Amino acid sequence: MHSAPVWDPDQYLRHASHRTRPFLDLLHRIPDLPATAQGRPARIADIGCGPGNVTALLADRWPDARITGYDLSSEMLEQADKHHAGPTAGGGYLDFRPADAAHWVPEEPYDLIVSNAALQWVPGHAESFPAWLDGLTTGGVLAFQVPANYTAPSHALLGELCESPEWHDRLAPHGRRFVHILDAAGYLDRLTALGCATDVWETVYSQLLPGPDPVLDWVKGTALRPVLTALDGDTDAIAAFLGQYRELLRAAYPPTPHGTVFPFRRIFAVARREG
Repeated sequence: MHSAPVWDPDQYLRHASHRTRPFLDLLHRIPDLPATAQGRPARIADIGCGPGNVTALLADRWPDARITGYDLSSEMLEQADKHHAGPTAGGGYLDFRPADAAHWVPEEPYDLIVSNAALQWVPGHAESFPAWLDGLTTGGVLAFQVPANYTAPSHALLGELCESPEWHDRLAPHGRRFVHILDAAGYLDRLTALGCATDVWETVYSQLLPGPDPVLDWVKGTALRPVLTALDGDTDAIAAFLGQYRELLRAAYPPTPHGTVFPFRRIFAVARREG
């Protein structure tokens, strides 16, 4: 979300079931919020809400909560507003607002600040943890998950191609954008040092993707967005780049009779503010 690549919500949602699973796993590990014990509706912020499909799942866990999704992408916010904004079945309310996670600070006390596969776009995002934790109620929770797949062939090959002589001048800055992601121990250290009761873990999802060139189709919704944005309007260049990248991915992720196996590692953190 940081530095504003142009997003395509429909492309992103083509793999919605796989993209939603890590959020459900994160949601399962979030403890009861202070609002529950106090008998009031929870106040929740979703940072980098994208098209709002996972933001809406928060209302299943906290039916009467007031939930706000924040995102920098007007395309994503338009999709979220269209399909998810408004009263929820449990008497809560869901709305969406523009915000850049690199600069967002809580404007009111929250019981939960959550982020799903968004902070990898924000260099230095760990520097925002103190302000976000200060914006939590006592016992409130900061919970997030980030992809940690940037040494995998899908991302390493993208970086190498962007830095190749043919593409270097146009694309070199867009090939390796995620070196600022901390490892699991780094997030655990940061959040524990801030006085939180913290749970951090990693999971590798061995995803079976159907169809032709499914890994290319996957990254078109995420890691390729900065490249496609940089080449916008140059259809010949886009076709040439995608053709080269497609061949590299086919060799790295050969199909099986059941589909293409695409391992994807993710890091999760749940930090509860203590006192």
